[in-house]
Amino acid sequence: MAKKIIITVFSLLFLVYLVFYADTFNLNFNDQQLETLIFLFKVYIGASLVAFAVSEIFQNYSQVDKLWSTIPIFYVWYFTAESGYDPRMILMSIVATIWGLRLSYNFARRGGYSIYFWVGEEDYRWKELKRIAPFLRPRLNWAVFNLFFICLYQMGLIFLTTLPILAAWQGTNDINIYDYMIALLMLVFIITETISDQQQYNFQTKKYAKIDSGEKLTGDYKRGFVSTGLWSISRHPNFTSEQLIWIVFYLFSISATGNVFNWSIIGCILLVILFYNSAQFSEGISSAKYPDYKIYQKNVPMFLGFWNSDWKK
Repeated sequence: MAKKIIITVFSLLFLVYLVFYADTFNLNFNDQQLETLIFLFKVYIGASLVAFAVSEIFQNYSQVDKLWSTIPIFYVWYFTAESGYDPRMILMSIVATIWGLRLSYNFARRGGYSIYFWVGEEDYRWKELKRIAPFLRPRLNWAVFNLFFICLYQMGLIFLTTLPILAAWQGTNDINIYDYMIALLMLVFIITETISDQQQYNFQTKKYAKIDSGEKLTGDYKRGFVSTGLWSISRHPNFTSEQLIWIVFYLFSISATGNVFNWSIIGCILLVILFYNSAQFSEGISSAKYPDYKIYQKNVPMFLGFWNSDWKK
């Protein structure tokens, strides 16, 4: 796990170097764009430090989760306002807001938010990480990990995934039919993410209701994990949709600039790396907990690919 964390962090440093220091891309920000970028960068640093302080004081390390779906809404609308409400950027901000509100609702119904902002559901993976990585157990070691990976890295990734809207601001092409097609495609993946989250929520709610009532468990309830609906064709349809949402968001920058490969691609690349490692870590926990999960892994792709629809037979 330590190796994956190191690779993930260095991938961020390497890609940031390529974009901003190695002249790989010609950034060409005007004064207003640069001023806006610097201001929002300061917001990112400030939010990261607040999340770090709150998580250390109250020892709840899911503070970044509370900002994952909310602070991007602020980022995109601030860029849009500073642009003078460019039509393409308004469209981008609308679909990003729909994504954020939907994801916030899903997080809220699982107990992620509380009137006391410093509490709420904590990601079970942090406790599991401490269990399997003894070097992270000392308080100081965990605090360093919390600051640099949980807070600064993940909050930085959130910031970077929204930057195609800045690239769109740089563009010279007017809003066109392709932008509306991109927005529609993004909405499709928001819908698939919604469906997969709902299927997971329904399954978990019913599973624990059956356990609490002492009812005999059969099928997926006996296996312990959902493998029907969208979960029958992807082991992580919600993760798959989340990655595709931000990859599609990047397409707006292509429509605006005409450059298929531009500097703002850094966000979606890093997002894919993070979700791949996160999915692998989660599956390690699931395969240890549920005996049939390894069979599921052999027959259903992690994200996209071919699957065996008859594997349960």
